[in-house]
Amino acid sequence: MENISPIQIKPELKTEQPGSEGNGQKQKIMIIGGAGLIGSRITKKLTDLGHEVVIYDKFYNFIESERDKYVFYLKRRLKELCPGIKIVYGDIRDDVNLLKALQENRPDTIIHLAQIPLATVSNKLSSEALDININGLTSLIKAIGSVDFVKRLVYSSSSFVYGHFKYAPADENHPTNPIDVYGGTKLAGEDIIKGFGTRFGIDYTIIRPSAVYGPTDVNLRVSQIFVDNAFNGRDLIMEGGGEACLDFTYVDDIAQGFTLAALSPKAKNEVFNITRGEGRTLKELSDILRQYFPNLKTIIKPADQTRPKRGALDITKARKILGYEPKYSLEDGIKEYVAYIKNHQE
Repeated sequence: MENISPIQIKPELKTEQPGSEGNGQKQKIMIIGGAGLIGSRITKKLTDLGHEVVIYDKFYNFIESERDKYVFYLKRRLKELCPGIKIVYGDIRDDVNLLKALQENRPDTIIHLAQIPLATVSNKLSSEALDININGLTSLIKAIGSVDFVKRLVYSSSSFVYGHFKYAPADENHPTNPIDVYGGTKLAGEDIIKGFGTRFGIDYTIIRPSAVYGPTDVNLRVSQIFVDNAFNGRDLIMEGGGEACLDFTYVDDIAQGFTLAALSPKAKNEVFNITRGEGRTLKELSDILRQYFPNLKTIIKPADQTRPKRGALDITKARKILGYEPKYSLEDGIKEYVAYIKNHQE
C-alpha cells in the first residue's frame, strides 16, 4: 500500500449535552472511537434504544489517499446520528484529557474501538500500531482504574488473533497464534484487559469481528477496494485466484453484536465472535458486484503468503448467549453498500 501517513481531521462540531435518561435501566455509554465506521452505527443503535451515548474521538485517519473521502463520509456519519449526541474531541493516549472525559461524563460502560483498524497499516506502521493499540489501551485502563463508576469495558479485538485457521468455522476456543503486528496487538490487548479485569473487578467483554464492510468505510479493506474499483471502472485484483475465504460481515450486523454485548449481563467476562458466520471467497464477492457492474473485469495474482488463511467463524456462542442473529448475507450487504454510494455520491 502506498502513501500511508497519519491524517488528523478536527471538524467543527456543535454538540449538546444529552438530556436525562429518564429510566433507571438505561445506561450511559462512552464509545472511544465512536465517530468511525462501526462506532457511529453502534451509537445509532444504542440511542434508538434510549441509552445515552458520549463519543470520544480524535477523527484520525491513516490513509492519505482517502483524505477527501474520509472527510466526506465523516460528515455523513455525524449527520446521521441522533441530534444532541455529545462528542468529546481527544486522543486515547492523552491520559489527562481521557480521565477528565470519564470524570465529567461518568459512563457505566465503555466500548473501545480507537485502534488502527487495518492489518496492512498496522504492519507497515508498526511503531504507531504499538503506540495506539497498546499504549492507548493502557491509558484507557489507567483511567478506568482511577474511577469507581465504570462497570464494563467492551473491547474490539479481531479474528486475526487466530492466525491461520486450523479449522473452520473457528470458534472462540480456536488456538490463538497471530502472525502479524495487527493480530499480535489485538491479542495482547485481550490479555491486558483480562488481567486487569480479574485483578480489579472490572467486567469486560471481548468481541472478535471479521472482514467488516459497508457504507462510509475508508480504511481500504478488500471489500471497499472492490466496490470503489467497480464504481470507477477499474479491474479487481484477486490474489490466489480469488479463492481466499473471509467471513464478510456487514457493519449493521457488527453494530448489533456490539450493542447486545454491551447491554447483556450474560456477556460479563466473555469472548464472542461477532460475524456473519459464513465463509465467502473473493471470487464470490466479485461475482456479486458483477450483477451491478456487468463489465467488471478481474486480474489474478499470486496469493499473499503474509496474510493469515481464514474462513468462517463460529457464532453459536453469540447466538445462544446474546441472541445475536446477523441479518445480512454478502448479497444483501453489497446491495445496501452499492445503493448507499449511488445515493450519496459527491
